[in-house]
Amino acid sequence: MKIVLKKTPKKPIIIEGFPSFGLVGTITTEFLLEHLKAELIGEFHYTELSPIVAIHKGKLVNPMAIWHVPSKNIVILHTILNVKGYEWEISNNILKMAKKMDAKEIISLEGVATDDLSDEIKIYYYGNKKLQELGAHPVKESIIMGVSASLMLRYNKLSCLFAAAHSQLPDSKAAAKLIEILDKYLGLKVDYHPLLKQAEEFENKIKTIIQQSSKTLKEADKKSMSYLG
Repeated sequence: MKIVLKKTPKKPIIIEGFPSFGLVGTITTEFLLEHLKAELIGEFHYTELSPIVAIHKGKLVNPMAIWHVPSKNIVILHTILNVKGYEWEISNNILKMAKKMDAKEIISLEGVATDDLSDEIKIYYYGNKKLQELGAHPVKESIIMGVSASLMLRYNKLSCLFAAAHSQLPDSKAAAKLIEILDKYLGLKVDYHPLLKQAEEFENKIKTIIQQSSKTLKEADKKSMSYLG
């Protein structure tokens, strides 16, 4: 597995959002790609993960790609793949890329489960204390898993934002709250309100892609088992 870049921005801020609870990271990065003038600058090359792509509205959705927003010098890692089992290798490649770019910071976006039944969506943070001034709450007790966890163990310039989501279903409201904090932190000047209005469309798009990917994997597993007789 490796990251292949067509362009290497210098001193960017890197944002990564891998599928997690409520698909918050995936929805957030998807929204940023659509509302900032991002250009495709690279992709993951791998043989370890299943060869899956998605087609949405007639266009190919790259399952694991790297984008750059020149006006803000932000690099965005966007993926629709389940990467369970390959978190260490992925984080190693992200760190190699960050070193090559001399990145200022890496920001990890995650969704976490909450049993809070109120309508208020809370955002928690780990890392840069400036995030608390912007409305995020410090993480006091938690268990973190996945790519973000491996990055936390190996990179000291990491900031994590965790959006409290109410279910495993795509949660655009939690993603919108995450974008609100990101907007204040990075000065993106992006209006997150359309995400609330387009919540159903965004959720259906991501949900459909993930479901189709899962269905394809299950069908592939059935075929491989039938070969065994």
